[in-house]
Amino acid sequence: MTPRPITARPGLIASPIAYAGEPGAFAEDAVVAKFGENAPRLPVGGFREVFEAVTSGSAASGVVPIENLVNGSVREVYDLLLEHELQIAAEVVVPVDLCLAALPGRTLDDVERVYSHIQALGQAERFLRSRPWALLTTYNTAGSGKFVRDQQDPGAAAVLSRRAADAYGLDVLADSIQDVPDNRTRFLVVAPARPAPDPAGGREFRTTIAFGVRNEPGTLLAALQVFAGRSINLSKLESRPSRAAAWEYVFWADLDAHSGEPACAAALEELGSVATMVRVFGTYPKAAN
Repeated sequence: MTPRPITARPGLIASPIAYAGEPGAFAEDAVVAKFGENAPRLPVGGFREVFEAVTSGSAASGVVPIENLVNGSVREVYDLLLEHELQIAAEVVVPVDLCLAALPGRTLDDVERVYSHIQALGQAERFLRSRPWALLTTYNTAGSGKFVRDQQDPGAAAVLSRRAADAYGLDVLADSIQDVPDNRTRFLVVAPARPAPDPAGGREFRTTIAFGVRNEPGTLLAALQVFAGRSINLSKLESRPSRAAAWEYVFWADLDAHSGEPACAAALEELGSVATMVRVFGTYPKAAN
């Protein structure tokens, strides 16, 4: 079996970059880091809405988180990649510097409830557990700031970026509260199919794939050997449940290689002969860590 290509949709009109959350979200930081401060942006309600906006053509591309240094993979995004006919066009790494913010004039002693996305609460757990606050989840870090502003609750605070706190007129009560000082999140840019970038120029590339194997002894080993035999490193390997059959799994891998290089192309071709399914999601330059 050869890798299944992702076909392009004709007639896509250039439009904004979609991201999940309110203005000030870390996903918007990723948009700015990749496309510039003046890039047109389209905030939407969630990760699925990002994929739908790009698929429908209302957004030229979308930015979604795939991995955090502390909390690991964003598994919903893997499932959405399989579900949609889009490719990974780029990646960008964004520092995650969290603060605690509340309505103007409030102090730490006034706080009773802290709102944020569940991952942000987990990334600042050491600080947040130092006081008897109720921790409540919202769908987005910046959204928690908007919620605190709109509710005008003097006992509420939000965990978010300083940029988001400023955007919603909140006072910062504590800075850099994340457990890991150099915490960061890797985001993917998803877009309709386009040619892979030129491998020349001295850049390092990553190729993301998904593949399935028969539930039999040695099948996963045989799949991995097609890369090991050609000295292709897998910087990441993860499994997700397959929706095709119970207790079957799809394996996701990040290859430290360009899919157009002879060794990688040969490995993908051989993988097609030992796997039940192969899908190549794109080749793109590695982001600076």
